[in-house]
Amino acid sequence: MSDLPDDGAAGAPRIRRPAGAARKRRVVGRGAAGRRGGTSGRGTKGQRARAGSGVRPAFEGGQMPLYRRIARRGFSNHPFRTVYQTLDVRALNRFADGATVDRQALLDAGVIRSAGVPVKLLGSGSLERALTVRLDRASAGARQKVAAAGGSFHTIDGPATDAAAGGEQG
Repeated sequence: MSDLPDDGAAGAPRIRRPAGAARKRRVVGRGAAGRRGGTSGRGTKGQRARAGSGVRPAFEGGQMPLYRRIARRGFSNHPFRTVYQTLDVRALNRFADGATVDRQALLDAGVIRSAGVPVKLLGSGSLERALTVRLDRASAGARQKVAAAGGSFHTIDGPATDAAAGGEQG
C-alpha cells in the first residue's frame, strides 16, 4: 500500500511535500524594534550590505585570485578519455549456452544502455554458460571466467583493445 494520499482521480496519487519541507520566507526590514529590522541582518555598511550586492565566488577583493596565481602545467587526457559501460560476467548467464554475445545482443537483452558506447567486461560473479563473447575490453579475471566456463573472448575493432593499450583502463 502506498503512503501517498489518493485523490480518487483515476486512482492517481496526489504527491505532497513532506511536512516542514517548504518553509515560509523570512520577512526582514519591517521596523526597528524587531530582531531583523534596521539593517535587516546585513550588518552596517559595506559592499555586502548594499542592494544587489555581493561578489562572485573566489573573489579576493581585487587581489589576484588563487585559481589565477597557480601555474598551469602538464597535460590532462581527461577530455580525450574513453568511457566504457561496465558489465559483470554474472549478467551473461541470461544468454543461451553457445550464444555469441556482442554489444547488440546486450542491448537487445536490456543489459546495456547504448550499442554505440564501448563495453568492458568485469569479473564479478560466476558464469555457468559456454559463450562466445565479442566486446571491446575485459579484465583478466573476466577472461579467465569466460574460458573456465568453456567459452571464448574476442576483442572487437573499436577505439581501444587490451592488446593495444599499455595497461588496464576503464
